[in-house]
Amino acid sequence: MISEMKYSWDRRIERAHQLAATNEDARPLLTTYGRLLELQRDAALALARVSLTGGIEQDLHAIRSAAHPMLTEAATICPLPVVTDIMRLLHSDTAFAASLVQAWTDTTGFTERFVLQPYAEELAARTLAPSIRRAMRSRSSCPFCGGSPQLSILHADGVGDGGGRSLQCAMCSTIWPSRRVVCANCGEEDEHRLAYYIATGLDYVRVDACDTCRHYLKAVDVTRLGHAVPVVDEIAATPLDLWAVQHGYCKVELSLVGT
Repeated sequence: MISEMKYSWDRRIERAHQLAATNEDARPLLTTYGRLLELQRDAALALARVSLTGGIEQDLHAIRSAAHPMLTEAATICPLPVVTDIMRLLHSDTAFAASLVQAWTDTTGFTERFVLQPYAEELAARTLAPSIRRAMRSRSSCPFCGGSPQLSILHADGVGDGGGRSLQCAMCSTIWPSRRVVCANCGEEDEHRLAYYIATGLDYVRVDACDTCRHYLKAVDVTRLGHAVPVVDEIAATPLDLWAVQHGYCKVELSLVGT
């Protein structure tokens, strides 16, 4: 079952601006993320106006047309290694096609994920099943596209089937219910192997860590802060990522800006 909770592109952008204005430490990341979201929104609007099949190879022309303006602008704000990759995709149809198809079916770098997220979200909005997308790898994989969860959302009991917890896909942003006491990476259920950490001043965001697989996700508790937009608010909580890495944990799936 997929949750009805949705966070529009504009709501994400607005929240990034709000947090950037009040969180000095995370301001550079949030400002960059807000601009990337604006570019992705524009690409998503372009994709919404065209016919799509759900097949990556059949949809490449539409994806490239929508992605060209966003990549051109992103090249002015991203670090040099990313810019080099962006220019490679911009200047070669062959490289663009090969990279996007590979990323869609296997692993994803920043540039490919930046391009594919608006496409994946548009497919989800149309409930147009993606073909040749990687198969679900675990019980915690996205029920729409098979992607890995980027974060957890904690909410009031009785919403969906998750007992107050949902997961959000890192690729298509689908949100689906999940059991609260279980590792989103390996499925560990022993509560003695599962731990969480909350940083001072960020009591509505926490790290959920697993001592079996040594992976973690950040969880955003919207019962504590109802106007939070989890995919944005987790970026503001970078001290939690530092704590997790220092204690030997690896995030299940990084955010677009690497947190």
